[in-house]
Amino acid sequence: MKTKLIALTAATALLLSGCGLMGGGSGEVGQKDGDVVTLKVGATPVPQGDILRFVDENLAAEAGLDIEVVEYTDYTLPNKALVDGDIDANYFQHKPYLDSEVEGQGYEITAFAPINLEPFALFSNTVKDVGELPEGAKIGINNDPANQGRALKMLEEAELITLAEGVDAVSAKLSDVKDNPKKLEFIEADAAQLARTLEDVDASVINGNNALEAGLSPAKDGILIESAEDNPYGNFLASRTENKDDENIKKLDELLHTPEVKQFIEEKWSDGSVLPSF
Repeated sequence: MKTKLIALTAATALLLSGCGLMGGGSGEVGQKDGDVVTLKVGATPVPQGDILRFVDENLAAEAGLDIEVVEYTDYTLPNKALVDGDIDANYFQHKPYLDSEVEGQGYEITAFAPINLEPFALFSNTVKDVGELPEGAKIGINNDPANQGRALKMLEEAELITLAEGVDAVSAKLSDVKDNPKKLEFIEADAAQLARTLEDVDASVINGNNALEAGLSPAKDGILIESAEDNPYGNFLASRTENKDDENIKKLDELLHTPEVKQFIEEKWSDGSVLPSF
């Protein structure tokens, strides 16, 4: 199995696309070699890349698949790569994020059932409990709409803030914060950068996969962690809508929902930093 790491900026990706150097969507899925079909699947390195590698090394061959993991560290790239035909599927996002991408970019992408959940957590290098946050504390928070609402909901449930009445937490923005009794100062940053802000803020809300990549455990190191109950932020396999019924994409999705994968998630992240969603 081959793994590629993509750390291009969004601007670079757009430039390459404009110059015709990136592939265009052909509608074809995978590359067949004898009885084996190779699927290129875009993923964040942790945990999705790890889960895909487990499937490739332990389950894929019997299903006639070979999984080539293409890793991305920029959330804006995997859906564009999928639509452009550079990859056959991706596995990195939750439904609110995909919905925002479809609405904003017009992508025709279909989601399969959730596979895993990476709980959001609030981390701090200076305090051990949310109650210790001082008045005027600086809080790092996601700058993308789909995840900013998720962070605000977690902070509201901890009674640090109150959102305006009638606001849907999934789409909530900083401007929707009605009450902020501690006068928290929110510092917006790209999700991949939030772990690096910990030295400059009192606390920071960090996505589960970014926390793991930074060596942080949401369950052990977080001073606040979101609830997994009725959580709409499970990550899933996604394909171009025209390929949602492709037999090889469906085979991969079935493998990602096997008892073996569930056991792998529970054992590798036994601290609860990654949870199976099935």
